[in-house]
Amino acid sequence: MSTTTTAVPEKTTILVIGGGPGGSYTAAALAREGHDVVILESAKHPRYHIGESLTAAMRTYLRFIGLEEEFVKHGFNLKQGALFQLVQGMEANWTDFQARIPDYETWNVVRSEMDNLMFKHAAKEGAVAFDETKIESIEFEGNGDPKTARPVAAQWTNKQGQSGRIAFDWLVDASGRAGVMSTQYLKNRVMRESFRNVAVWSYWKGIRATGRPYSFYAEVLTDKKGWAWFIPLNDGTTSVGFVTHQNTSTERRSKVGPDGKKPTVTEHYLDMFQYAPHVKDFLKEGEMIPGTTHSASDYSYWAGGYAGDHYRLVGDAANFVDPFFSTGIHISMSGGLSAAASICSSIRGDVDEMTARKWHDLKVGMLHVRFLLAVMGAYRQMDLEQQNFDYASELLCQGKEYFNHAFIGFREPIQELRTSGDKTEEWTVEDVNNLMEGFGHFFDSSVDEPDVAEVMKVHGMQSISIMAPVLGNKKIEVMAEDEMTRNVLKKFDARKLFGPEVEVNSLKRQALFGYIVNLERGQLGLIYAQLSFDFVLHAIWGRTEPGHELQAVDVDENPLTPTTRNSVYSRFSDALLPLDRRYITTWARYSSGCAFIPL
Repeated sequence: MSTTTTAVPEKTTILVIGGGPGGSYTAAALAREGHDVVILESAKHPRYHIGESLTAAMRTYLRFIGLEEEFVKHGFNLKQGALFQLVQGMEANWTDFQARIPDYETWNVVRSEMDNLMFKHAAKEGAVAFDETKIESIEFEGNGDPKTARPVAAQWTNKQGQSGRIAFDWLVDASGRAGVMSTQYLKNRVMRESFRNVAVWSYWKGIRATGRPYSFYAEVLTDKKGWAWFIPLNDGTTSVGFVTHQNTSTERRSKVGPDGKKPTVTEHYLDMFQYAPHVKDFLKEGEMIPGTTHSASDYSYWAGGYAGDHYRLVGDAANFVDPFFSTGIHISMSGGLSAAASICSSIRGDVDEMTARKWHDLKVGMLHVRFLLAVMGAYRQMDLEQQNFDYASELLCQGKEYFNHAFIGFREPIQELRTSGDKTEEWTVEDVNNLMEGFGHFFDSSVDEPDVAEVMKVHGMQSISIMAPVLGNKKIEVMAEDEMTRNVLKKFDARKLFGPEVEVNSLKRQALFGYIVNLERGQLGLIYAQLSFDFVLHAIWGRTEPGHELQAVDVDENPLTPTTRNSVYSRFSDALLPLDRRYITTWARYSSGCAFIPL
């Protein structure tokens, strides 16, 4: 079946493998720019998929491809926040997505419905979309080595018994966990031992709410060997599952019962509820739907690179962290837009292909390590057995370039905490551990809205803006008049880990290799980051200070050269003196590699 009556063409400009969220999003963005795009999806839509809770950035991404209104009308459950029970016996932490930005409510979704909606939307925007059509093999230029040669065509088959060959100029691999390019050709997928987890889940009906209607709920297990999730869906069912390390899962499923048999998947699943008292209580009035128990393992991984000559990896085909923060679809869409922008610019000749693919690779890698560190920080807060793994070393070994760029804003405040060693720019294991410890304040349940309002009243909006620069412990200790203020400032400092990812406009807030994304329809692509007084002020506070006139900086050279950085600092240092010169110095220092420029 396909969204078109035509046959799979013999040639296209861009071939997208996979019609899940990442593939459909990339295809829609490219098609809206007028490019010839074909999507080949192996399954038949609508089809089942796990991953039912979305992040607060979802609305802005849907708005960019023109899908927000239809998505809202569909009737998915609104998700106004998330509850995290990370310590048994203590109050759960409520993260309110709408506390200060009402537009940031998101959804819990039935994935078969959402994915089908996005697949059809890509076709509506101009992509030629086929489901039940599988890629059998990929051809490379001159039959060369896939690690160095450019992909040029693919062989396909479909459920109707047809087969064929499609040539292309560009390839986007959004094939999900299958990761066609990564696993079959590049052979660069690396499994993450510390998150070699197993998830087991099922669906329930007739259950009561958590007290926060339609919220995502996560609970640490009482034996500290994993965690449970609870996600109410729009079809009246609730997704309930457990995540444990593979060693724990294997041990439990190997135990022989009184009947001399090992437990089935369903029996193992039901046995897990003894470790999740709150989730178990939610299910008192519910009934598990027969035949809906599922299991998945070995799902945390990354590829050694996310782009190459005329190809891009997107979504689960590139990497996957962990379901804890529900970031899978967010990463897919952000990576999809990055792929689309870099391809558009390369096609137009705005940048050379090497720069375009390096931009996408760095963007996807940064996003991955940012959410990976967040999950590692959460696992530490839950005091899970996985914390015996050396998270810090694993993060640094995975890709220092990704890590350095992802956490530039945290570097100086974190290095101030070093107890030994030189104050160099290199991240150390101690630094990373301090960064994860600091992120733990994200889950501080003692902070409530009246506290936040009081801190805003005294210190201004910039004190709790996740787009403002990181304060760090030393500055917070100077600013805080009491423990309440200290806790609020530390919590919002921790939230800044997600700052660049709160909406689609993050792609025009970070200059990578001197380029940001132009998000204007018809001009999607990479452009030079233009420095202005507005940029400088936002880089410091995440807002414009009253009384400052905004004037562009006119330069005849690359705005991110050392000469320009120095002239910007010199020109505006006096105006910025009432604020904090440290941040403009830090911003100017790192802008050539990755300028964090909130707007």
